[in-house]
Amino acid sequence: MRKAAMKLYYCETLNPRKACAAARYLKADVEFVRVDLANGEQRTAEFLALNPNGKVPVLQDDAGTLWEANAIMCRLSDSAESDFWPHDHRQIDVVRWLSWDASHFTRHAAALWFEYLIKPLFGGKPDVAVIEDAKTSFRLHARVLDDHLATNSVAVGKTLTVADFALAAALPYATSAEIPLSEFTHIQAWYERLEQLDAWRNPFPA
Repeated sequence: MRKAAMKLYYCETLNPRKACAAARYLKADVEFVRVDLANGEQRTAEFLALNPNGKVPVLQDDAGTLWEANAIMCRLSDSAESDFWPHDHRQIDVVRWLSWDASHFTRHAAALWFEYLIKPLFGGKPDVAVIEDAKTSFRLHARVLDDHLATNSVAVGKTLTVADFALAAALPYATSAEIPLSEFTHIQAWYERLEQLDAWRNPFPA
């Protein structure tokens, strides 16, 4: 059996989700390697040699290792010779949305995901104050994206880019994490189109 050109270390959490979805969308030549976070595999010496932060995802190829999901999506795009990570005038705008998303949009959506879905797994209770702050902040920033998508079918340009996958990272959990997505019709319409992609609906290996 031929050896895959790259290894993508993942677990079924937010950031690995977009990296795995990108790999599938791009039909990248990767071997998916699951890291058992519950059993602490991310803290082993072997894994820390790949990512000293002890987090997934991590991409390993002939050039070495690369961590951080957005960077991994870009590397996968370059490997596939795709403009999913564009190298023209769109690139600066993509970087803008990646930065904005990490600082605002998915930051607050992820806080809700953590409070509602992750804390209970470890016996914790959702923090009402954190939840209310996250919902208020999410609504504030979602309005910016909703207004943008009122006149744009995707985040940047005319085709999907890494910015779309980054912005959508927490939205599969909108119902269970009580992310107020239903209040923003243009985001909903954009996300429904994204959900039509099998790579997005089923990013992880079976």
